[in-house]
Amino acid sequence: MIYKKYIFDLNKNNLNFLKWHKVSFTFSTILVISSILSIVFMGLNLGVDFSGGLFIEARTEGAVELSEVRARLNALEIGNVALQSVVDTDHTIIIRLQQRESETGDAATQHAALSQIRKALGTRVEFRRTELVGPKIGRELIASGVWATVIAILAITGYIWFRFEWQFGLGSMLALLHDVAATVGLFSVTQMEFNLTSVAAILTIAGYSINDSVVVYDRVRENLYKYRKAPLEALLNLSLNETLSRTLLTSVTTALVVVAILTFGGEVLQSFAVAMLWGLVVGTYSSIHIGIPVLIFLNVQQPPQD
Repeated sequence: MIYKKYIFDLNKNNLNFLKWHKVSFTFSTILVISSILSIVFMGLNLGVDFSGGLFIEARTEGAVELSEVRARLNALEIGNVALQSVVDTDHTIIIRLQQRESETGDAATQHAALSQIRKALGTRVEFRRTELVGPKIGRELIASGVWATVIAILAITGYIWFRFEWQFGLGSMLALLHDVAATVGLFSVTQMEFNLTSVAAILTIAGYSINDSVVVYDRVRENLYKYRKAPLEALLNLSLNETLSRTLLTSVTTALVVVAILTFGGEVLQSFAVAMLWGLVVGTYSSIHIGIPVLIFLNVQQPPQD
């Protein structure tokens, strides 16, 4: 008790984060399980990148009326058509056409749909970019996205394990898995389009989350040597409080940038921005309430006293 009081007297404004670690673990468990159940039963709204279909960037001579374009394309009955206007211009639109379940999704079918779209929009529309994604390529992209995420998590865990101790590596892995599951679950619950940009957002969130964890872990390691007689829980609490201002400032400044992307980036970047905002919240939360409290359960050893 003497050492615990001494540590908390170093900063009278210390917040006792670890007091509620059982509540935070329960909340995180419910969040992850809910995300997994949503993914299993509701699935993901896969974009053209993964499900296959057409991606078209078109430019018109005048302002674009999306409702008129949508009416023309829906009349073709060629599948689920999604339209987006490009930010900072009224003359460019993005057209995404997903393959219908009854179609084979081969190249001939997609070329036929492209021809119909060209005829429906007329000669006043310039097709600046056209991409055809088949189901096979979509499946390969899904596998590549999953492998990229898994390899990133394992590489980050290995780095933390090498730099600190195995308990820190396992703690960072649990925090990362929590963030990834919660973010993918968000896409499932909201049914936002999940595409390659979404995978990029998940990997960015993983990098951001581990950056927070490394800062806190580094302070924990310093305090383990500085306060060798102190109770572990008090020492971890002190480390969290000493790095709290840096964590909050980083989160807030990053969030301001993401809000700007969400506000002015248009629908093309909407899913990326929403995922990043959510990732900032869960990433900061996991660094404080998962990555650090788990060290108590893993029984991190303090260096022997001199």
